[in-house]
Parts: sequence; structure tokens; C-alpha cells
Amino acid sequence: MFKNPIPDNISEHTNVYDVLMERGLVEQCTDPGKVRDLLANEKIKFYIGFDPTADCLHVGHLIQVIIFLYMLKYGHHPVALVGGGTGMVGDPSGRSDMRRMMTIEEIDYNCEQFVKLFDRFLPIDYEWKYEGNNGVGCPGHINYEPKDGTVVSVNNGQWLRPLNYVDFVREVGSKFNVKEMLRAECFKKRMEEGGLSFFEFNYMLMQGYDFYVMARDFGLKMELGGNDQWSNIIAGIDMSRKLAGLEVYGMTTGLLTKSDGQKMGKTAGGALWLDESRVSAYDFFQYWRNVEDADVNKCLRMLTFLPMSEVNRLSALEGAAINEAKEVLAFEITKFVHGEEKAQAALEAARKVFSGGGVAENMPTTKMDKSRFGGEGVGLAALMKEVGLEPSTSEAIRTIKGGGARVNGEQVTDNHYSVTEKDIKDDVIILQKGKKKFMKIEF
Repeated sequence: MFKNPIPDNISEHTNVYDVLMERGLVEQCTDPGKVRDLLANEKIKFYIGFDPTADCLHVGHLIQVIIFLYMLKYGHHPVALVGGGTGMVGDPSGRSDMRRMMTIEEIDYNCEQFVKLFDRFLPIDYEWKYEGNNGVGCPGHINYEPKDGTVVSVNNGQWLRPLNYVDFVREVGSKFNVKEMLRAECFKKRMEEGGLSFFEFNYMLMQGYDFYVMARDFGLKMELGGNDQWSNIIAGIDMSRKLAGLEVYGMTTGLLTKSDGQKMGKTAGGALWLDESRVSAYDFFQYWRNVEDADVNKCLRMLTFLPMSEVNRLSALEGAAINEAKEVLAFEITKFVHGEEKAQAALEAARKVFSGGGVAENMPTTKMDKSRFGGEGVGLAALMKEVGLEPSTSEAIRTIKGGGARVNGEQVTDNHYSVTEKDIKDDVIILQKGKKKFMKIEF
């Protein structure tokens, strides 16, 4: 039985629009007054799109999952759209180069994996279906209205892949001005940084067509998405009005960025995935435990379900006391993504490591062949890069020279140091960067 993790005391507001504003989850809105009234007076269907660029959700998707949960909490009907059609082109928004073209098999597999991962966080109704749709002028239909308290999922490949291109550009493309489209930030940036392929130029019309189809065929009233989707959302609103006279709305959330403007969720090993087979619960916990002080308030507001009074209390802590806030932040997000038991284990492991209490069972671990450490062994700098403690050997050398590297708890300042068999203690080597990052090598 699904239980929404958002508590009843999350806010004093009764309109989800006000709650999202309070949490800092609204960045742009096409008509704030009308949207606020709409969300107060109707239980609407809305959608968020997910392009299947990988077979796993990462922390960048977490905000969208959280939006679904808030909207569910206040009685609205979320539609999770997976991009089996748009994924064949790839969104140029926020990119300086064209995305790698994936095979249809890859796209379909990734879409299937996304829906399975949604099921970890959301109550998916697998019986709901969108059927029919035989072209631009041939509407489809749903088999029944979405049940209260559930999320439904649809794949836009169902209506985009069979499209006749000439019909599409006659009926849809004729309604859009190229000069106006090129003013969109997603296109403008690409034009400045090296060009935009005609292939990618189609993406905005495809996403706009998604909104139009769903507004026409099952009564969607809104599209939500990250702030980088604003131009695509506007395209869908224009298309729904021009082709069917429908009044629909759009709203975006801010991207999950640090105080310095960089995207959150980038680690030395790549993206901060939500699947434990990609990123362990301990590493996931550690990422949030180590955020910058300036990012604590934003993360608590946007990524946890603590009441705002507690968010404000924790955010106001200063000096060493801010570590309490970071620990709460890491625990709450890890509990949401991996469950309370694994969050508690990660918390205890982190405390054990930080207090110098020895090697924790949940410490990040990698396995290697002991023979690699025979003879001259492996250079410490190269090893730190290999196991993900540093993004590059040069960064590792700087850490070592600065006194931030340890092997089995012993500080190493010689950047030519080699890790050999003499460093293996009880079939284990513990590498450490600074006070908070560890890697256990097992043999």
C-alpha cells in the first residue's frame, strides 16, 4: 500500500501552488494567478516528461518525482511521460553538442527501466492506457479516467513514431515561425556555441506536439518541468491554442544547482544515480553530508519533507553546528531514495568513520587483485583516481602534496609514494582524502 512520504504538517497552506512556492520549487509560470486558482479549484491532470538518455534515474530527476508527490498529496493527477519518441532526437536544451543517437532497442529498454524506477517512489496504475491515435488529425483516447491517488505513465513513441512527416510539417510546422523559435534559449545557446542540426531543431515541435495530444485526448491542463524546458513548454501551450483552441498552462522548477551555479549530482565517478547498483547508499549519503554550507537551505527545502520551521532552524546553524543540518539532510534524502534502514546504516557508518572508530562495514569498497601491489606497487596518485577519490591524477597529486591523503590512517605527503603489499593490513587497504572521503580496497 503506497504511503505518500509528505507529512500532513508539511505546510500551513492548502493550495499546492503556495506550498511549492514556499519550498522554492516554482521558478517560472505562464500565468501565476490563473494557475494558482486552477490548482485551488480543480483536480487537474498534468505531466512531466522524462527522456530516456540512460537506463536509470539520477538526482536531477529527483525534483520531478518530488513534484509528483506534492501534486498527489493535494489531489491532482500526475502523468509521467517517457520519451520513446522524443528520445530518438534528443533535447538540445542546455547542451553544447548533439546527443549520441541511440538505437530503438536502447530507447525502449531505457523507457522500461524508467517506469520500473518510478514504481519505487510512486503509485503507478498499470491498467490505465492511452489507445488509438492514427496521425495528426486522428485523436486517441484513454480507457478510463486516472484513479485518485495514482500516477499514470504514457510513452510518446506511441504517437510520434508512426507520424507521417509531411502531414506533421503541414499541420504543425506551418504554425511556427522559425525566427521566433531561434530566440529560445535552448537554440540560441547552440547557435552561439557551434551550430544546431536540423535534426535537433525538430525537438521543440515534437515536445509541443506531446502537450497538444495529451491536452486534446485526455484533458491535460499543465506541463511541468525543469527551468531548461521553458521554451519547449511554451511551444506546447501555443500549439494547443492554435490547433485546438485549448487553454493550458506551464510551470517550471529551478534546476538543482549549487550556490556557484554548477549542477548538483556530479561526482568523480559520474552522475549521482538513484539505483544502489550504480551508487551505494553510503556514497549517496556522503554526497549530501558534504554539501557546501551555502547549499544546505536549498537542499533541505527542495529535497526533504521536513516542515519549514525545521528547515529554517537547521539552516540557521553556524560554524561546526551546521554539520547537524548536513547530517539531517543526508539522512532524509537517503531515507527517501533508499529506505530508512539503509539511511540509518549509512549514518552510523559515517559517524564511525568521522569519529576515528575504525573501518566501517558500509564504507565504499572496491575489489582488486593483490598481485597488482607486488614489486613497485601502484602509485598512490593514480590509485586515488582509479578508485574515484579524485577526478584526475593531477588533482590527486595536489591533495597528496597538501597533506590531504592517508593510507590506512597514515598521512602521505610524497606524491611519488607507491602503495605496495606492505600497505595491505588484514587483506584491506584504506585510502582517505581529507576527513570525509574513504575507499576500502579488498583482496
